[in-house]
Amino acid sequence: MDFENIRQAFGALRANWLRSLLTLLIIAFGIMAVVGILTAIDAAIYSLNDNLSSLGANSLTIRSKRADRGGRRGGQVQKQADPISYDEAIAFEELYNKQATIAIEMQVSNAGVIKHADKETNPVADVVGVDEDYLGVKNFELEAGRNLTGLEARRGSNVAIIGDKIVEVLFDGKPERALGRVITMGPLRLEVIGTMLNNGSSMNDGSDNIVAVPVQTARLAYGTQRTPFQLYAALPLTTDMDAGVSAATGAMRLARGLSAKQENDFDIRTSDSLLEALEENTSSLQAGAIAIGFMTLFGAAIGLMNIMLVSVTERTREIGIAKALGASRQSILTQFLTEAVVVTQLGGVVGIIFGIAIGNVVALFTGGSFIVPWAWIIGSFIVCFFTGLLSGLYPAVKASRLDPIESLRYE
Repeated sequence: MDFENIRQAFGALRANWLRSLLTLLIIAFGIMAVVGILTAIDAAIYSLNDNLSSLGANSLTIRSKRADRGGRRGGQVQKQADPISYDEAIAFEELYNKQATIAIEMQVSNAGVIKHADKETNPVADVVGVDEDYLGVKNFELEAGRNLTGLEARRGSNVAIIGDKIVEVLFDGKPERALGRVITMGPLRLEVIGTMLNNGSSMNDGSDNIVAVPVQTARLAYGTQRTPFQLYAALPLTTDMDAGVSAATGAMRLARGLSAKQENDFDIRTSDSLLEALEENTSSLQAGAIAIGFMTLFGAAIGLMNIMLVSVTERTREIGIAKALGASRQSILTQFLTEAVVVTQLGGVVGIIFGIAIGNVVALFTGGSFIVPWAWIIGSFIVCFFTGLLSGLYPAVKASRLDPIESLRYE
């Protein structure tokens, strides 16, 4: 495919610009669907991976096991495991704290909005009851103020550490103004003792919209018998992860009072396993996006083949003249294949541009990061190239085999 063939291909496309444009747009929509969805998925995975890596290479998350609703095992409906209680969390910490740094977290689901003076958060902030090791284990950094003390966490004090977004809403984005001020949260009046650095968030997992209060304060104000606690463990980098998980499993079984015959009613996950689970769950979305794109491209390929066949019929005399002047079958074949490839590549370029834009807009709205999916871009160009070749092959062969005498007589 030399430059002259490409120039003639553009001329032929301009001569039938409306049909070429419609075919180009069908191809573009197919590529846009694939690239857009896959870009959004990749951006979310990349951003979550970035957040999970901030927990450290050797980090564990321990929580009660969540049964699948409607799931059955042995003919019986699986029940939700009992939540990890505060006493069990403390027992686990005492058993395991020599091997890792343990952080306790209690999610507060009914705290309501956070207020200061005439300002309030909207939507509801992510309120958690934590201990003094929480910020360190989660790798959250303070921008101003100080961390909780062990005494404040265990006995309960009316203090709080707030995230960057809370500072922005309540204190005009000035951390120094927040220190020492009182915020209200439901029945609680809390003195702000620290503010966190903006670390970004992925899939609502971050420190920017958080209000961290002492775990005992949260328990007294919002705790019930069924309040779940979650644990985080930061192991030394020299610790073997398999050994660390095994030891944590034994410690949690003791803390939960499980007998040797009972199965684990809790989950222990590493940062890598969380990311692997996400990638497994998104693989079906990726497969669906690719299927949608290929179905659209298949329709575009049929349309392109039809356009090329019509073009062959309309240009029969032109082909006859070219052959009478010495054009070979190979040159006619190459010319029509070039036209098919050019229109698919143009559609691919348009689809890629809009796909990247739409995918990243979706990713940014869901907390992801902007990325350029080079693998999908290259793959799209390759797919478009072969789509053009396959769609244009039969019309090109038909054009190359036309008899020059009969072609010149064609009206």
